[in-house]
Amino acid sequence: MNTTDKSPPSASKRRRTGMTRGGHSDGRMQRLRIRAAWMYYVEQKTQNSIAEILDVGRITVVRLLAEARARNEVRITLESPLAEITELERALEVQFGIGSVVVAPLSNPDGDPLPAISAATGYHISGLVGSGMRVGVGWGQTLFNSIPFLSNRKLENFSVVSLLGGISEARKYNPTEFAWQFAKTFQGEGFLLPAPAIVDSEQTKKALIENCGLDEIFNLAETLDLAIVSVGTVTPSNQAYRVNLLSDHDRKSLIDAGAVGDLLFHYYDKDGILLDHPIDKRVMSADVRQILKTPVRLLSSGGREKIAALYGAINLIRPTIFITDEHSAKSLLAR
Repeated sequence: MNTTDKSPPSASKRRRTGMTRGGHSDGRMQRLRIRAAWMYYVEQKTQNSIAEILDVGRITVVRLLAEARARNEVRITLESPLAEITELERALEVQFGIGSVVVAPLSNPDGDPLPAISAATGYHISGLVGSGMRVGVGWGQTLFNSIPFLSNRKLENFSVVSLLGGISEARKYNPTEFAWQFAKTFQGEGFLLPAPAIVDSEQTKKALIENCGLDEIFNLAETLDLAIVSVGTVTPSNQAYRVNLLSDHDRKSLIDAGAVGDLLFHYYDKDGILLDHPIDKRVMSADVRQILKTPVRLLSSGGREKIAALYGAINLIRPTIFITDEHSAKSLLAR
């Protein structure tokens, strides 16, 4: 759906609204339409206020509302299966100050939320990326399983930067493997970190960066348009412990220090404050401060065991986009 705004939308506006050089995503436009209708009819916000929140022109808001009425999605109340989900999304946006929240509905509240979050993540990322972008990516099962839901297409001058080193024992969920597959999906250029995610000492880390040219990869992480990350926990089921990247002694030491989760193996406490822990000096990954400089920061994760980690991560990197599942959304709001 084209707007009649006189000036073309900026690159940042295209990313925020799901507009790309290839056109609109139908799923994204449906969400945008329902969100606009919710804010207008339920929250009684002005069209100018809605335009500012959604980062679109006021004329776009007028058209979204008109189309919602034409589709019979708006009568006295919202007539849409997304209404309850939209309420959760808006509540999270307001409570945590997040620009855009996507909540994946769950047909079975006791089921594994990973497939739903991964699907929502893949669809949403497809509407965000465009030619000329540099995207930094983390790792994890949620992100890796989003690959089948990405729209396979060629993007010009598109590059992907892996934000952390690799794991030799786990090829499927290897950070470098995800970054490579992501770049391949959009026929872009991939920049990988040819080093372990965690090395044996601070001296080894310094030597690899200074003597092996890895500083060039870390420099690329300072000029990203979009960062896509997930979170890990300090539970024994975490992939880092399952592949012996970290020992049980390391895990207990982190818990004693107050760790509830990690982002690119940088561990933080329940309030999102980074821990001054010896492991942090051995991690081959982008600095969290670099992620905070990225204009669009997408955090995707969920699950009953990750609520504390998610709460801390939201405070740590202040995501502009947050994708999670229905149960996790309710649990976060309850905190």
